[in-house]
Amino acid sequence: MIIGIPKERRAGERRVATSPDTVKRLIGQGHAVVVERGAGIGAAYPDDAYAASGAQLGDAAAAFGAEIVLKVQRPTADEVKAMKAGAVLVGMLAPLQHKDDVQAYAKAGLTAFAMELVPRITRAQAMDVLSSQANLAGYKAVLDAADYFGRAMPMMMTAAGTVAPARVLVMGAGVAGLQAIATARRLGGVVSATDVRYAAKEQVESLGATFLTVDLEAMKAMETAGGYAKEASEDFTRRQREHVTEALKKTDIVICTALIPGRRAPILITKEMVAVMRAGSVIVDLAVEQGGNVEGSKPDETVTTANGVAIIGHSNMPARIAVDASALYARNLFAFLGLIVGKDKALKIDETDEIVKASLLTRDGKVVNPQLAGG
Repeated sequence: MIIGIPKERRAGERRVATSPDTVKRLIGQGHAVVVERGAGIGAAYPDDAYAASGAQLGDAAAAFGAEIVLKVQRPTADEVKAMKAGAVLVGMLAPLQHKDDVQAYAKAGLTAFAMELVPRITRAQAMDVLSSQANLAGYKAVLDAADYFGRAMPMMMTAAGTVAPARVLVMGAGVAGLQAIATARRLGGVVSATDVRYAAKEQVESLGATFLTVDLEAMKAMETAGGYAKEASEDFTRRQREHVTEALKKTDIVICTALIPGRRAPILITKEMVAVMRAGSVIVDLAVEQGGNVEGSKPDETVTTANGVAIIGHSNMPARIAVDASALYARNLFAFLGLIVGKDKALKIDETDEIVKASLLTRDGKVVNPQLAGG
């Protein structure tokens, strides 16, 4: 197979779909890899590194003209036109948010796979792009908050006096949230966390953080079979907000990570809740791309409220740590390719396989994904 790696063209995207290491492994399997010149610059992968791994360097047309095209973000309309009918497109295509794009893939005759839809099952762990990218996003969010925060994170006892540790609240204890907890703890913060899923309680406490509990029985019903949080009831949301509002009065840094697949991110912190926080406090909203967990957050902006609270809204946090994010994403794609390309180097798309069925969007000119068929 000829595998193409184009340069990402969406604003702010520094990641690349394949690292020199995975290029070498793909070539070792007998594939040819075409990398667009400059594709890896944002992730500190120069063209020479790809060439040394055996890749062919070419222009955009060469990369998009491959039999399999690997992307980080969904392609633009022009990029879709550059791909040939029958090609395989693999990337984080955000199909639930951009259904018109899925129709465009079908019309172009592409066989498209959305990596976000890979089910979270044991066999698919090596392909789990949501976890690999969210893990780094949670880490980077704490570093960004600590950098913006005007005080130290750990307790410091000096001859001039004692510096109290920063109090950190992590809202949403999924992959990003758990990494944020671990990072804030390593930096010396006093950490607490909240989540609507009951299973998160043990995970949070295992990392040495305090779990803010509202209603344990109600929380047990707020988790899907796939491990995602369901949307909370109005009553639970009201009581949770009251509980969190009291905690915010003593909190210095908040990391918000709550997402619902295919839906607008839930509002966790209202303007009234921000108003009770102390001047100099920092909030990082990792959900800003999907509408935000914080009222008043804005994509790619840091908003400072009237009471002196900074709300950081980087819309693509993994791209801010592009080297490692690209390396992990490349390994996710390498594992996935092993599922759809046989040992004879030919495509082997088995729609009875649960991973293939869940992630396949379009084939033979039709939208075939169960979540999108007819949409």
